[in-house]
Amino acid sequence: MPELPEVEVVRLGLERHVEGRSIASVDVLHPRAIRRHVPGADDFSARLAGVTVTAARRRGKYLWLELAGGEAMLAHLGMSGQMLVQPASAPDEKHLRVRFRFADGGPELRFVDQRTFGGLALDELVDAGGAALPAALAHIARDPMDPAFDLDAAVAALRRRRTEVKRALLDQTLVSGIGNIYADEALWRARLHGTRPTERLTRARALEVLGAASDVMTDALAAGGTSFDALYVNVDGRSGYFERSLNVYGRGGEPCRRCASLIRREAFMNRSSYSCPRCQRRR
Repeated sequence: MPELPEVEVVRLGLERHVEGRSIASVDVLHPRAIRRHVPGADDFSARLAGVTVTAARRRGKYLWLELAGGEAMLAHLGMSGQMLVQPASAPDEKHLRVRFRFADGGPELRFVDQRTFGGLALDELVDAGGAALPAALAHIARDPMDPAFDLDAAVAALRRRRTEVKRALLDQTLVSGIGNIYADEALWRARLHGTRPTERLTRARALEVLGAASDVMTDALAAGGTSFDALYVNVDGRSGYFERSLNVYGRGGEPCRRCASLIRREAFMNRSSYSCPRCQRRR
């Protein structure tokens, strides 16, 4: 699932190509794409017709378009969702689910989703800690790249949790934006094993791991995000290249770039977790 850097790359593209434009019509081509919008496809299309997109927003790994009138179109990218900006003359993608045409007659916005785990929905904007968020995201914490992120508060909250540090990093109500890939990368940079109890972290170590998470996501953003296959692309259809810079994630059995020990892969919450047995010793 896309994490903060990948979603931010998509948001920046939407900001360039969609912000300020008025939606002329919306075609829902697959009902699962708007299953989270309970009133259904006709309501979704009718409420968006004639509405202007005022901003492209993100919190953590959650993305939405802010609309004139106080609503938001929340986009769940899931495992394979793509927001593509295409000329109206371009052929339809095989897995095109929703098409947005604009009043200016310019390029369309297309929601493409091969596995149909993602989807779109309309939601009201509410005040959440001084920021306007879709109501469904009001519980999501700020992320380390948010200018209003309170690092001291996040460190204190992290140390209060009685859990493992990797599980805490993945808790979007504590710190948002960090997923499985960047949690592993941050823990490697901080030389911490993911099973370290959070209540045993010193303040300095908690600061270090959150700082590492911020740094690795900043580096990933500069590389356009991490693309393991053709399912993650930006709005122009291009892949990111941070995969080439990953130090542990996906490198099981390969030598650690710091100490040459073989990277270890372990099962974790129905996923995989990667770490260096020497740099990140269990305690």
